[in-house]
Amino acid sequence: MEFMISGRNLTVSDRFREYAGEKISKIESLGDKVQRVDAKVSKETNSRQTGDQLTVEVTVLGRGPVIRAEASAADKFAAFDLAYNKLLERLRRAKDRKKVHHGRHTPKAVREATATLEPASAHEPIYVEASHRSEAAQATAEKSPYDVDNDIPAGDSPVLIRRKVFPASQLSLDDAVDNMELVGHDFYLFVDKATNTPSVVYRRRGWTYGVITLDHECEPGNTVVEEKILAYRSDDAAANA
Repeated sequence: MEFMISGRNLTVSDRFREYAGEKISKIESLGDKVQRVDAKVSKETNSRQTGDQLTVEVTVLGRGPVIRAEASAADKFAAFDLAYNKLLERLRRAKDRKKVHHGRHTPKAVREATATLEPASAHEPIYVEASHRSEAAQATAEKSPYDVDNDIPAGDSPVLIRRKVFPASQLSLDDAVDNMELVGHDFYLFVDKATNTPSVVYRRRGWTYGVITLDHECEPGNTVVEEKILAYRSDDAAANA
């Protein structure tokens, strides 16, 4: 498993690399599909709060769906611990959803297999890392290969637009909901396998979801609104009945 860590507006210390790498190495016990883990640490100054806010985002890449967790705290170690705990829970949730029918050879439940993984402390760490680096050294901090220098507005407009392009994956509505929860987002773009149309599923109030679909055959101004109550994974439940 490959592990990459980068910093934005800060320098990632060797001690933090070792701390994060030791914990990330333990997630391999959740399965053999984890191929790479990316961690990004960023520092943002919040004018409403005293001091800087540090955010850690951890992304798991493999043959399955992308799984991501993010957390913020006043200390990067505490932020990493919070993100790591979220990541473990989402990895366990993804594994628990998989159906295994191997009779007496059924493997142990994921929660049993991961019982030895101690969650990281959600409290403030007992250590404080002192930084004696100059501002010039901070400016040369490592950057993620996915970051784009777009802090300078184009032309006279102060408005910046960041574009991200992803592969168009055909998914069922249920799988799109699952993938949205695994990355911790409020929406998820996909191509509906049933209709072959671009769609976005989004989280509503409570444990309810909505889906918006684009249809090139729909006339402008004629929005088709359907109100349906769909049971989550109803097809799977019927197949196993």
